[in-house]
Amino acid sequence: MNKTLPLLLLVLLAACGESDKKGPAAAGPGAGMPAPEVDVITIATGSATITQDLPGRLQAVRSAQVRARVEGVVEKRLFAEGTDIAAGTPLFRIDARTYQAQAASAAADLAAAKAVFGRYKPLLDIKAVSQQEFDAAEARVKQAEATSAKAQLDLENAVPPAPISGRIGRALVTEGALVGRGEATHLVTIEQLDPIRVEFSQSYSDLLRLQQAVRSGKQKKADSAKVELVLEDGSLYPEKGRLQFADLAVDPNSGAVILRAEFPNPRRDLLPGTFVRIRFPQAQLDAAIRVPQRAVQGGAQGQFVMTVDAEGKVVPRPIKTSTMSGGDFIVDSGLTGGEKVIVNGLQKARPGAVVKPLPWTPGAPLMAAPAAAGKPAVAAPGAAPAAGAKPDAEKK
Repeated sequence: MNKTLPLLLLVLLAACGESDKKGPAAAGPGAGMPAPEVDVITIATGSATITQDLPGRLQAVRSAQVRARVEGVVEKRLFAEGTDIAAGTPLFRIDARTYQAQAASAAADLAAAKAVFGRYKPLLDIKAVSQQEFDAAEARVKQAEATSAKAQLDLENAVPPAPISGRIGRALVTEGALVGRGEATHLVTIEQLDPIRVEFSQSYSDLLRLQQAVRSGKQKKADSAKVELVLEDGSLYPEKGRLQFADLAVDPNSGAVILRAEFPNPRRDLLPGTFVRIRFPQAQLDAAIRVPQRAVQGGAQGQFVMTVDAEGKVVPRPIKTSTMSGGDFIVDSGLTGGEKVIVNGLQKARPGAVVKPLPWTPGAPLMAAPAAAGKPAVAAPGAAPAAGAKPDAEKK
């Protein structure tokens, strides 16, 4: 038994040595890193509308400044600030005791003048009064009517009404304020917000270049009656607007033509004074190649896109773009159709890396923003590391 124990220990030591020489077990076939997924769009030719984003500012279609027409002390505000009101709604009550007395006095004078005129009329037929006396009595009636109408108007103006329907702003005077002395005091402003107006400008040189392209047959004139509104966050306003006005003269200071459009604003989402962009249709192309704006990158050699070849490898492709069609670039050269261009997941698309292309759905959530020109892309939180990138632990 003593001889057997040393022999068993030798066998175990030999087995451990062989295991150390072989090293760790090879990973199974399913333990390797899978190819990162990217969203791609297959390039195809089709009709496209050339658009141009033009800067503009929102304005109320109608704006009314309510001012005091009579002098007096404001007794009460009759509206809620920031609400929608109808035309004719009383807004303020100004102390009207003086105007009530004047209206009563004017009414009494009118009644007296009418009584005299009424007595003179039958007396004129029997020549009891002269024609001159009768005409003077008639003139006094008309003068009393004018005085009474003026006194009644002043009495009505002591409660100024809303001249238009719309949304009323904040009151510019408070109770106890003396208004209308020597000037028409500004009381409040009412603005009609549905529909709402946008004034924007287009360079006359761009307009002339477009007209020449249409005349030469290179482009077809687009229906510019309908325009779109791009909000500050880059999203499109759901309601489309209509072009209402184009100026007939060029602004000598800016060299641009002023245009005006109106948009429905039923929910009052758009407010006057906001800077927006108007997506203005300019021309129509029958056979155009479009590529999403976020798929186009810039480098020292110009613009390029990342494509996926038949083997699933990422291949950069230089391109040249000219104009825009909505949120897409119109490609002049570099793409012919059928290429798979990476739109989403550019932070994982290194040249030569193998990726798994998936069809891109417009409007789907984006993985991360594309890299700026000359700068490496930054992976989105939780995304797989790009090919050749080192983990943070190794960098430290």
